[in-house]
Amino acid sequence: MKLQRKNRLRAIAAGALAVSGALVLTACGSDDNSKESNGGGDSTKAAGPIKCEGKGDLLASGSSAQQNAMDLWVKNYSDECDGTKVNYKATGSGAGIQEFLQGKTAFAGSDSALKPEEVAASKKICKGGQGINLPMVGGPIAVGFNVSGVDKLTLDAETLSKIFDSKIKKWDDEAIKKLNPDANLPDLKIQAFHRSDDSGTTDNFTKYLKAASPAAWPHEPGKAWEGEGGQSADGSSGVSAQVKQVNGAISYFELSYAASSSLKTVALDTGADAPVEATVDNASKAIAEAKVVGEGKDLALKLAYDTKAPGAYPITLVTYEIACDKGNKADTAEATKSFLAYTASEGGQTSLKELGYAPLPAAIATKVRDTVSTLS
Repeated sequence: MKLQRKNRLRAIAAGALAVSGALVLTACGSDDNSKESNGGGDSTKAAGPIKCEGKGDLLASGSSAQQNAMDLWVKNYSDECDGTKVNYKATGSGAGIQEFLQGKTAFAGSDSALKPEEVAASKKICKGGQGINLPMVGGPIAVGFNVSGVDKLTLDAETLSKIFDSKIKKWDDEAIKKLNPDANLPDLKIQAFHRSDDSGTTDNFTKYLKAASPAAWPHEPGKAWEGEGGQSADGSSGVSAQVKQVNGAISYFELSYAASSSLKTVALDTGADAPVEATVDNASKAIAEAKVVGEGKDLALKLAYDTKAPGAYPITLVTYEIACDKGNKADTAEATKSFLAYTASEGGQTSLKELGYAPLPAAIATKVRDTVSTLS
């Protein structure tokens, strides 16, 4: 399955690589990739928007939500910066944070901001500093479904809550029929899949359920699944694969996984004038309403999960790269700063749209770039 997924990602990335390649050529204006001294003994290679600094193996892990983005970024960066090898493992947000706090990685990817106790723990690793949240990947969490004979499906927060809490068990339930009067809904058991691993995607999905339908979703949001019943699978690739294979299945995962597997996705009845599709542009409308709630260099965001703004798709996530503001590992500090500067750059962000991710709103992206430039 890993080989199939890898081949699939290569196919998806091809279009995005063409976009990012065009950006590189436009920004560079020449093929001059000559190296010059940076005064610190390493080499800096001018490569359009990618400024290569530092060398060595850069290890990172965490969110599977951003793996497709990371695959593309690592490919682009490694093609230009041959002195640095970036290895990102999609272990899940919870595991990624733990590896970072254990000093095993240069940075972590997480779909949820660090908790206060995690910030406190990070001070042991970040000598003289602490871990900070850098928003980097935005996008919709799609609700994918596989129901024979049904091509379009609209659900609201209450109905989704009851489906994932095993309160609604058949696809021809009256609540689903009411939202889809023209659909030919079968007398078929609902197979709801959730993540088995601690996941920021689960955290964001359940935050939406809790914010938009608190009476129907009695559980507290979190990385670990708290709903009743259902089946589980590991990672976004695991739950999306189950939806692909099982008739009657439904689950939640990033839009890029729906696109790569040609899965149908649910439109949300948010109370706005029309159901809202899971698209990059609709997610951007919701992310643009986010507010920075972190202090100092920390850029943690508060998302508007219960928005009713027209065209705003509320089940969104923002994946953070978590790094030390000060005290990054000496052997990888420059490479970490260089790589994150590229991912936050206009070229790095613009290339994401072809993969089903939403580039960061301009105001947030500017703050991220400014903060990355100060990492030490």
